[in-house]
Amino acid sequence: MDQPLALPGVAVVVLGAGLGTRMKSALPKVLHPVAGRPMVNHVLAAAAELAPERTVVVVGPGMDNLVSAVAPALTALQENPLGTAHAVLAARQALDGFPSGKGPADVVIVFGDAAMIGARTLHDLVAARRAGDAAIAVLGVRVPGENRYGRLVTGPDGDLERIVEFREARDVDKAINLYNSGMMSIDAHVMFELLDAVDNDNAKGEFYLTDIVRISRARGRRSTVLEIDDPEDLVGADDRADLARFEAAMQRRLRVRAMAEGASLAAPETVFLSWDTRIGRDVTIEPHVVIAPGVTIADNVVIRSFSHLEGASVGEGATVGPYARLRPGARIGVDAHIGNFVEIKNATVEAGAKANHLSYIGDARVGAGANIGAGTITCNYDGYLKHHTDIGAGAFIGSNTALVAPVRVGDRAIVGAGSTISRDVPADAVVVERSEQVVREGRAVSLRQAKAAEKARIKKEGR
Repeated sequence: MDQPLALPGVAVVVLGAGLGTRMKSALPKVLHPVAGRPMVNHVLAAAAELAPERTVVVVGPGMDNLVSAVAPALTALQENPLGTAHAVLAARQALDGFPSGKGPADVVIVFGDAAMIGARTLHDLVAARRAGDAAIAVLGVRVPGENRYGRLVTGPDGDLERIVEFREARDVDKAINLYNSGMMSIDAHVMFELLDAVDNDNAKGEFYLTDIVRISRARGRRSTVLEIDDPEDLVGADDRADLARFEAAMQRRLRVRAMAEGASLAAPETVFLSWDTRIGRDVTIEPHVVIAPGVTIADNVVIRSFSHLEGASVGEGATVGPYARLRPGARIGVDAHIGNFVEIKNATVEAGAKANHLSYIGDARVGAGANIGAGTITCNYDGYLKHHTDIGAGAFIGSNTALVAPVRVGDRAIVGAGSTISRDVPADAVVVERSEQVVREGRAVSLRQAKAAEKARIKKEGR
């Protein structure tokens, strides 16, 4: 095992069957994105750092989109929403044969909407259970202000005695400010016998996972609490406001990481990154930039204000923006310039090439050192199919040119402004395609007089 946080004898069960009714959405709650990735996939990424022997996601009926999103993780179906203990029991078959020996083994239970959970936290939770030879270790946190979280009731020795759900809590319990995250690590050798002993004698008539603490204590096994300082690591997202709070927290983390790795963000709070954004050193990102998933930015790049990048790569020393849009498949070469109101889609702009303003380059190659004049467009779509435009190295494309694909402009060719190019242009050629300019001297005077007379007549007639 070469992963720093890997632990032997670990399985992970992710609870994702909740409908998330307060989200007011047809999408399963755990599929709502944070920083461009579904919450459940953040959880799975953290869990993967433990190198678990098995990972099981509990899903609800009709959640085929969730099953697809979490692949290749195993899934288990919870037919009816009868509580958290019932949800974990749904994973029994998927965990069959785990653990395979008598050594330390844990099943880590984590909620699929805990997008902020860190791998280190999950590692430490398992380590805390094993260090104290406890049956259960529960993740707890102290959150300021009133809330509806369950309370962790500890004894004089610091052991966890029971977990009280908010609905069941008395006033004395509500005064406790050590809260239950719902996430825990359980001794895999005894987990299912504890779960089988849970009943639904409570206010909601559900099978609470939290009851296994009381049951294990009655059977002579202790439970412990791992308390962490950052509530963002624990609290799930129940509604859109929580989702926005998660997004804000995740963006803070991503911005701090980017700056720590050598990028300059002039106004960090206005820059939005994605979970997989890769940014090199000495990169400058100006205010109000949005970077969607799939973006890699090399060293010494400048991303100017109000630019939007998605599924793109930007080569070393390049400049993008302001107000530029890089769509999926955009590949910007070393020292290339992509200027204001330029859109690049599924196209390569090679080293030193320039498209400084007001252009659309789609399904194309722009050769090294080429210059794209303002208003140039590649006409790549015929209503049915996309076609390729190839612009050679050192070519000069004049302003307001339409390149009707499929078409090729050879190396060092010059295309005159205002042209519509629909046939290949040889290397080193000059091409101009315009209708003849017709000048009728003095005609503007008579035209204005005629138009003024027509306007006066219409006004007189009351039309």
